[in-house]
Parts: sequence; C-alpha cells; structure tokens
Amino acid sequence: MEKILHLMEIGGPMMIPLAGLAFIGMIIFLERLLYLHKGQIKAVEFVSGIKEALKKRRILEAITICDETYGPIPRIVKSALVSAEEPAEVMSASLNAAAENEFALIDRRVASVALVAKLAPLLGLMGTVIALLQIFLDMGESGSYATAAQFSTSIYNALLSTAFGLLIAILAWLGYSFLNSRVRAIAHDIDWAANDIMIFIMRGMPEHENLHMDGGKE
Repeated sequence: MEKILHLMEIGGPMMIPLAGLAFIGMIIFLERLLYLHKGQIKAVEFVSGIKEALKKRRILEAITICDETYGPIPRIVKSALVSAEEPAEVMSASLNAAAENEFALIDRRVASVALVAKLAPLLGLMGTVIALLQIFLDMGESGSYATAAQFSTSIYNALLSTAFGLLIAILAWLGYSFLNSRVRAIAHDIDWAANDIMIFIMRGMPEHENLHMDGGKE
C-alpha cells in the first residue's frame, strides 16, 4: 500500500483524478455485472414452464410465475400474457414496448465503462505533459544543468500518469467488452422469448406444441 501511495505521489497531479476515474469505472462495472447476472435466466426452461401452464389454460398461474421470477424475460412474457385475449396487433405492440424498455434497462450505464476507457489515457497523457512542463520550468528557473540520472528520474515520474491511464483504459475496455457480450446474450433471449410466447398464444396454446429449441440460450 505504501508503494502505491508513493507512486501516486510522484506521478503528478493527474494521478488523483485517474484514481477517481478508475474507482467510478469499477463501481459501474460491478453494479452492471451483478444486475445482468441476476437478470439472466435459462430462457428455454422458463418459457417451457410457462407453456405447460398455458396448455392447461392456467393463465393466472403463468402470470404468478412471471411475477415470482426476477429478470427481463419474465416481464416480457407477462406483457404477452396480460394481453393474451387482445388482437395480435395489440399484443405485438405491447411486447415491442416492453422489449424496448427492457433493452434500455440492461444497456443502461454500460457505455459509461467505455467512456472511462476513452478518458483514462487522455488524463494520463495530460498528467505527463504537465509534469514535463514543470520539469523544464524548474530547470529554467534554477539555471543549472540536470545530470542524466536526475533527468531520467524526472521523466520516469512524468510517465507514470500515462502508464496508469493506459492500464485503466485496458481494464475498462475489457470490462466493457464483457458487459456488452452479456447484454447481447440477454437481448437475444428477450427477442426469442417474446416471439416464441406470442406465436404460441396466437396459435391457441396447443397442448402438443413443441418448444422452439433453436432460439433460446441459457
């Protein structure tokens, strides 16, 4: 810990904003990771269970299952169930509106992680430039020549902020890519579940309907 604090101190004035940016990025990443993990369920198994209830014309039971299950897919399926007796156009509009809302929820703040990745190297570079300007200003005011050892040490300290910024950017891009892949997976499940349950209801909830196994993902 002391070594880290020492590097923060000699790295220049931009090390503190960089540390704050890293902390914000980490908090956003962890919050989104937990949210997406909690909201991702086994779509095929869930829709299969809803279909079994609907085959027995137990719509209220199916709605209760949706209410008791957390995540965007149960909410999408519920929007289809509550409009099951409406015309197909009304059900489709209801599902589209619910899907757009869920897409917005799962994608919320994910782009902020990418923003952290873009800002971090710029802040690091600014820190290095500021430190270099200060080095040359001090040398000009002192009127003395710096030795190679002194100059290399000063350059090393100045480059610390750039290195720190690049490290934050790499980690943030990795985090953004991971979150984005989870968002795409859940979005695919939402699309599949919405289409599958709507087709099932429109076909009259047949008792011998086979589940479309090619669309769902765990």
